[in-house]
Amino acid sequence: MTDRAVRRGDRRGAVLGRWKVLVEVRARLGGRRLRDSFVPILIAAGTASLAYWVSGHLLGHPLPMFAPIAAWVALGNTADRQLRRVAELGFGASLGVLLGEVFVQVFGTGVLQIGLVLLLSASVAKFLDRGVLLTTQAGVQSIVIVAMPATMLAGGALGRWSDALVGAALALLVTAALPISVTRRLRGLAREALGEIAALLGTLATGLRTGNPQLAADALAQGRASEPILDSWATAARSAREVVRVNPSLRGERGTVAELSRACTLTDRAMRNARVVSRRSVAAVQEGGPAPEIAVHVDSLAGAIGSLAAAVGRGDPPEDARRRLAAVASELAPERYADAGWRQQTLVSLLRSLAVDALQVSGMSRGEALDQLA
Repeated sequence: MTDRAVRRGDRRGAVLGRWKVLVEVRARLGGRRLRDSFVPILIAAGTASLAYWVSGHLLGHPLPMFAPIAAWVALGNTADRQLRRVAELGFGASLGVLLGEVFVQVFGTGVLQIGLVLLLSASVAKFLDRGVLLTTQAGVQSIVIVAMPATMLAGGALGRWSDALVGAALALLVTAALPISVTRRLRGLAREALGEIAALLGTLATGLRTGNPQLAADALAQGRASEPILDSWATAARSAREVVRVNPSLRGERGTVAELSRACTLTDRAMRNARVVSRRSVAAVQEGGPAPEIAVHVDSLAGAIGSLAAAVGRGDPPEDARRRLAAVASELAPERYADAGWRQQTLVSLLRSLAVDALQVSGMSRGEALDQLA
């Protein structure tokens, strides 16, 4: 076999290995999303079925399709349901049905009517409230009404509007009745995000120890594939801050939400640093071979961040993680690796930044974290 064929085979193996890592990370994240969302989806599906039954059997409406639609749209499929958001979506769906019904009775259906009813419903919704969700749902439901075949418009406008109101009301009732924890989802996302950093570092440590640049590249791919978790955490943190700001009964959670929001920013920074370390490790291993001394530090960081992920996810003080991180930080001295070359010194310098980020996630200030460095 020629050298060119060997290189081509190596490249093909690297690409396949990278795709394998991406698929594994996506499957792991998808499984976690499904576990987190299964109960909220089950609740929304049950509420939609109940809304259909109430409108169809108790109110006697022949085709109460807008009752389950309004319930499903208002509840959504995530665990962090806010009463205001549910009310906004439910009211928007009901408003859109009402405006669509009135518009059809006066102007009929057609191409021009679609644009006009959307203009009307969006304008009315924006006048009533600044929420984007309300305007969107009002427009969508009004389009559905106007675009429906005439044979499906039997039963009267009041019936379809009351169907939407039934669905929206049941969604509000379910949201108000179920207990809300603004921090539970944040802690779950924190555990996942920090766990992904620990997994990335574990893969990277093996690559550095064995001198396998493909494993270092796989670690980089893991970091890139886990970006959606950090995005979800940031979105959930913004939502939680809004909830505790307007809900007097949740004022006691403001400190915890602020702490987890700060941890989100720091974890995003730590993930970026971990990706940079992985990228530099690929070149370091390719040129210098195995780096077992650096691998020891990376492995220790992986274990400490894994402990941090568990503690933050449970809401426990991360004393063990902080102690382990401080021990690693005290060993990260680039000058000790002067004989090993500038690439290994660079890796140690990058690991110092990562250790500082992780120490800050554990609750230290930046100054306190910097004091732990060698």
